[in-house]
Amino acid sequence: MAKNYHIYGMGNALVDIVTEIDETFIEAHKIEKGVMTLVDEARQSELLTAIDLEAADRQCGGSAANTVIGAAQFGAKTFYSCKVANDEMGAFYLADLKANGVETNRAPGSLPAGITGKCLVMTTADAERTMNTFLGITATYSTEEIDEAALQDSEYLYIEGYLVTSPNGLEAMKTAKALAERHSVKTALTLSDPAIVKFFHEGMRDVLGQGVDLLFCNEEEAMAFTETATVAEATQALKAHAKEFAITLGAEGALVWDGSQEIKIAPTPTKAVDTNGAGDLFAGAFLYALAAGQSHAQAGALASKASSAVVSKFGPRLAASEAQALK
Repeated sequence: MAKNYHIYGMGNALVDIVTEIDETFIEAHKIEKGVMTLVDEARQSELLTAIDLEAADRQCGGSAANTVIGAAQFGAKTFYSCKVANDEMGAFYLADLKANGVETNRAPGSLPAGITGKCLVMTTADAERTMNTFLGITATYSTEEIDEAALQDSEYLYIEGYLVTSPNGLEAMKTAKALAERHSVKTALTLSDPAIVKFFHEGMRDVLGQGVDLLFCNEEEAMAFTETATVAEATQALKAHAKEFAITLGAEGALVWDGSQEIKIAPTPTKAVDTNGAGDLFAGAFLYALAAGQSHAQAGALASKASSAVVSKFGPRLAASEAQALK
């Protein structure tokens, strides 16, 4: 029987505030460049006060949200499990999800009190993106956010690695994975960020357990997770943790393991403007293609084109028309 959803995603719900900055801003505000840093509300407010908010772009985000929205733009039916608060940002978040064709576990009239999480996404002239995140209410994401009926009615469960940073988030990851396995739903996980892999290594291994059906990571995350020194070594080590995986290699393309062979995915030449969202959209395009019955090589080719397209423009997403054109 056909499933209602191609992808059930779970992850942090963050309103992305996307802006361009220069190196002097990084230095003046003592920001660690190129990674995601968790900050408190006071620190984020300090940074938001320092940027030009009028010129910044705002949209619903979070890594897994960007992935399921990207997949939806290509034509997948997607569901996103998240937690936002009963405030202006929370209402904006749900409206933006709906506008992008993504169903969710939350309704505007049933939101809890609190503060919706926000992520300040800062891009420098070298196209590198730096994120400072105040999780807000999404820090309390738990098993209560899991919609088992929707999960059971999905082909893939896609788990955002950033959830590993809190005990309740970690428990939700493990619970959802167990439910997916019970209902014969394929499991997919993204390692999300090198710093997450480094500081929450034990938790990430705990989530993987006996392994996942599909793993997404970049080369740095792959080596950090497997504690290896080369991509070749990491590739071999990952085979013990995932039936299939995709390692993105930046300008070198990607490497895909389809369970029986390694497939080199050629890069799509482009001039990078903003790397924000590249890995998220790679996963979204890849999952869409697999759910549509395409081969891993075809999925990798589409994902490479999609991630190349998104880094050539400002912001973490393509327009729906751009995604359809890539198909």
